[in-house]
Parts: sequence; structure tokens; C-alpha cells
Amino acid sequence: MANIFAKKPLAILLGEASATGHGTLQRTLGAGNLVALGVGAIIGAGLFVRTAAAAAQASGPGVTLAFIVAAIGCVFAGLCYAEFAAMIPIAGSAYTYAYTTMGEFVAWVIGWALIMEYALGAATVSIAWSEYLNKLLEVFHTSIPYHLSHSPFEHAVIKGVAYDGLINLPALLVIVALSLLLVKGTQESAIFNAVVVVLKVVIVLVFIAVGWQFINPANHTPYLIPANTPPVMHLVKGKLEVLHEYQSWNKHGYGGILGGAAIVFFAFIGFDAVSTAAQEAKNPKRDMPIGILGSLAICTVLYILFGHVLTGVAPWQDFADPAKGGEASVAYAIRNYMPGYGWLATAVTCGILLGFTSVILVMLMGQSRVFFSMAKDGLMPKAFSELHPRFHTPYKSNLVLMVFVGLFAAFVPGSLAGDLTSFGTLLAFVLVSLGVWIMRRSDPDQPRPFRAPLSSASLPLVPILGAAICLLLIGALDAFTLKVAIGWMVLGFGVYFLYGKRNSKLQQGIVVVPTEMDEQAFIEPDPDNR
Repeated sequence: MANIFAKKPLAILLGEASATGHGTLQRTLGAGNLVALGVGAIIGAGLFVRTAAAAAQASGPGVTLAFIVAAIGCVFAGLCYAEFAAMIPIAGSAYTYAYTTMGEFVAWVIGWALIMEYALGAATVSIAWSEYLNKLLEVFHTSIPYHLSHSPFEHAVIKGVAYDGLINLPALLVIVALSLLLVKGTQESAIFNAVVVVLKVVIVLVFIAVGWQFINPANHTPYLIPANTPPVMHLVKGKLEVLHEYQSWNKHGYGGILGGAAIVFFAFIGFDAVSTAAQEAKNPKRDMPIGILGSLAICTVLYILFGHVLTGVAPWQDFADPAKGGEASVAYAIRNYMPGYGWLATAVTCGILLGFTSVILVMLMGQSRVFFSMAKDGLMPKAFSELHPRFHTPYKSNLVLMVFVGLFAAFVPGSLAGDLTSFGTLLAFVLVSLGVWIMRRSDPDQPRPFRAPLSSASLPLVPILGAAICLLLIGALDAFTLKVAIGWMVLGFGVYFLYGKRNSKLQQGIVVVPTEMDEQAFIEPDPDNR
């Protein structure tokens, strides 16, 4: 019987990392590119949409504390990612690390969870992109009709008129455009991303600087949502329904900080997307830790300042009301509470649109690289690992993702997609944190260009704290999200046993030895996985 916990030998992974020639990804990214990739993925819907969502649903003005809790979990996980990425500079991120530390089945689980992180993350941001596009068009006294910019599961009553969604066409179109850009090339995508990152960081800094003088201290009192806060109701087809309730333990008070942290955790997924590009880094041993930890540090500071200003300028209750600040919350806050700065609302909306564009780009790139690694191992169809003969990009993977993510963006509400993305991210962080400790025990002599502190085999403080905080945040997600996520993971188990396990090269005893000739060496399987 095949061993589903068989581990991919580290020597093979290191061989893949040093391979060159046809069939390998090109090393074109420097430390600056990687930091920009991280910032490009981190500053986006998490900042401009999820901040208001966390304030409205769980944390109130205490969303700044929620960011701090989420950032602490990210720091521990980020240190573990940096150690792995410098030691094993290969595409695939957490999936690859799990394969060599915890075995094939765990690697599959994490690869399947990463679909929730990257693919659904791209869909979530594209939905937010659609919202802000409409806000920009309103400046020119036009807009995309509600039924063409919302999913069939969304309904709203605006100025007394009921609307039903049909398809989110702008979200679909931006996914298509960026998927085609990724087919063109990694370097071109990185240059585009770097330009966009500069623009949106400037926009964030301008909002913080200008908005600070409009902070109303009363909006920060009380700082946490009281337990007796009445629910937020909305009208759906003539019936009042509860939109947000605040009785659950994770919807008010200190519990609301954890609930908010689970919501905004989506905002931090960019730094681990850096690790998916490890095989395209020029000097991964130095550049990967810089890219991961540098982007995380920059964005955490910006997040805390941004959350403080946003909830100080506008009362958090406004963000709970879809007719007020429920969509495009930053532009709403500027227009309604910062008189004389209507131009800034337009500039912020343009910057946000550009920012969302870079996030979608990085998420789609990260997902295609995970599929690339899984297909190389036989766990996904071979097409996902085939590179374009001219552009050297996994173009078939990009095109499949274009269809899958595009359909999700067109027909699924953004709130559900965002929370599922947080689940996939948190699960990946848990397993990567544990993987560092396991690798320290199983292979202590392997050279580590970067070592996570306080992570010895006997006292793995950083890995344990990283895993524990992320597990706590998984538990703070709402029950419906957890049920859908568990259903997705159960589906993944079925796919593994019906397809992945049967086609796994490791299970078949096939080990790919990457050389410039792309030779394959066939070895007898080791039943004990020694």
C-alpha cells in the first residue's frame, strides 16, 4: 500500500531550485521586486475594504488592535516562511515546504487550502475592484447597472428602490485582463506591479496625513463594540433581515478583536505570496527574507495608522449599512466627513483601483506557481506545469485560473470569498510554522541562510506561537464560513484519493532530477521513505 505521508527528498527540491534551461522558471526578480510584490499583494482589498468590514462586523474602532493581533501571528509565520524560502528557493510556497517536512497528504491539504487563499483572494479583490470602479464612474455621473456589477446572491434597497444582482461583469473582465498579462511574462508583470505599488502607497500616506486632522475623538468612544449593541437590519424583498449581529462572543468586546483579526487576516496574505516566486528570485538566499519580512513590516505600520484614521473620520456604524459606507468605505468617509476634499476621494478611488489591480495580479501569479509545483509532482494535471515556449510562463495554468477565478468573481459575493481566503491563509500558516520545527528536528544540519529565532528543535517558541495564534483566529471565523471551508477541504480529500494519489510521481517511484537536459531518473520506491 502506498504511503500517503511519503516525503519528497530535500535533495530533489534543492536540485529543482538550482536547475536551469528549458522547463524551468526564469530568475528575474531582485529584492526590490520581491518587496514590491509583497506590498502589492498586502495593500489592497484588505486595507480598503476589509478594514471597514472588520470594524462594522466585530471590532469597531478597535480594528487597530485587530490588525496588531493579526500582525503578531503574521510575524511568527513570516519568520518561518523566510527560513523555508531561503533554504528551499522553489515555487510552490507552503505546499513545497510541507511536502518535504510532513509528507504528501499534508502537502496536498495545504495546496488545496492555498486555492482558497490565492484563487479566492483574487476573486475577492476583483469584486472590490468592481465596487470602486462604480464609485469612480459616479464622479462622472454614470455607473454600471446594479445587476451587471453584483452577484445573483446580492440584493439591495437604495433610495427606496430594490435591486437584484445578476453578474459582476467588471470583476470578470479584470481577471481576464490580468491573466493574459501573466501569460506574457513575469518580468513585465513585476514592472507593472512596482509602478502601481508606488502610486497606491502614496495614496495611503496622503489619506493618513489629510484624514488625521478630521478625526473625531467621539468616533473612538467606546473603542470596542458593546455587548448590548442592537443588530443591523436591512430590507430584502420586503422583509427585514439581520445583516450584522453583535451577541456572539467574537462580535463585541475583546472577543471582537479576535473576530476582527480573523476578518482582516485576509489583508496580510501578500507576504507569503512572495515565497511562491522563490524560483524566480535572482539571489533567493538573501532576497526572500528581505521580501517577506520587509513587505510585512511596511504594511503593518500603514494598516494600523489607516485603521485609526478611517474609524476616527467616520463612525464605524456607517460601515455596517450598505446604503452608506458598506461599499467603497474610504471614498464614502472622505466625501461625507472630510469637506473640501472631494478631489481626494476621486484620487483615492483611482489609487485603490490600481492597488486592487496589483493584488489580483500577485494572487493569480501565486496560485499558478502552486499549481506549477503540484503538477510537477503529478498531483495536478501535467498541463499546469507546461511553460509557454516563448514567454516561459505556466500559461495553461494562468488560462485555467482565468476561467475558474473569473466565474467565482462573477457569481459569488465578496464577503464569503474574503472569509474563505482567510481560512486558507491561516491553515497554510499553521502548517508552515509546524514544518520549521519538524525540519529542525529531522534535518538539523541542512544549511539555513536565514534562521527563524527562538525556533530550536528543543524549544520551538516561534513556530508554536505562530501555529497557536493562527489556530485561534481560525476558531474566531463565523460558523458558516467554517462549514463551507470544511466542505471544500473534504472535497479536496476526494480529489487527492481519486486523482492525486494515483498520479503522484513520488508514489510511483519517479523522481525528477532536474538538469539542463531536463533528464528523468527512475528509481525504485522506498517503502519506508528513508
